[in-house]
Amino acid sequence: MENLTSTYRLANGYEIPVVGFGTWQTPDGDVAVASVKEALAAGYRHIDTAQGYKNEESVGQAIKESGIPRKEIFLTTKLWNTNHSYDLVMSSFEESLEKLQTDYLDLFLIHWPNPITFRENWEEANAETWRAFEELYEAGKIKAIGVSNFLPHHLDTLAKTAKIMPMVNQIFLAPGELQPEVVDYARQHDMILEAYSPLGTGKIFDVPEMQAIAEAHGKTIAQISLRWSLQHGFLPLPKSVTPSRIKENTELFDFELTETEMAQIDSLDGVVGKAKNPDTTEF
Repeated sequence: MENLTSTYRLANGYEIPVVGFGTWQTPDGDVAVASVKEALAAGYRHIDTAQGYKNEESVGQAIKESGIPRKEIFLTTKLWNTNHSYDLVMSSFEESLEKLQTDYLDLFLIHWPNPITFRENWEEANAETWRAFEELYEAGKIKAIGVSNFLPHHLDTLAKTAKIMPMVNQIFLAPGELQPEVVDYARQHDMILEAYSPLGTGKIFDVPEMQAIAEAHGKTIAQISLRWSLQHGFLPLPKSVTPSRIKENTELFDFELTETEMAQIDSLDGVVGKAKNPDTTEF
């Protein structure tokens, strides 16, 4: 991989840029519009949002104002927890397209596998939700389909009725949280692993081992974290609203971490917290 527009190949052959711009916790309105436009100007061509982030309209407006052709941008959104089931997928998907000012998605994900609204029948709800995803995919309205925060048992259950397996699993991956069982499962089933909160929602900046490695390379802790993610074959989704940091997070392709440094980072445990258990979340 050489730059932001280098790609991974999904299971269906569709290509996805190796770094995406995350928009979680970016408030709707001027801040979101400005940060997405800044990211596109810095060279990002992969933008990640979600129905639950409540900023799809701003993301769509930023893409429109950027002047970059829609076909050059890989756009992802995610189905929110209250929209599981066939009919709710179909209606909320159309709402997302309208807000994003597009007629197709590059990637659509189920955001969480076991939301509290459907906890008593999550298996059935996921099966019906995925059936709608497959129909939208087969109709060409989505180029690729996947999931987020799914553990192996959720994926095994989905596989009982799925005609097409998820091509992506977007999970919390950062130094200190490697989720080895989920990672191994994804690799055995040809799923790309997207890393959300790859900087540990800022906690990584307080880790002295990361500072030492950053100083050795003349890089920032953020750049070391994102490079670590890439060298693991993950697809990081850094988020920022600060222009200088948005640009900084793109400068990942002119250095490489050594095996020793990778192992040192891998040995960190819990320094940025751990992934939420999707079977006990309160949303």
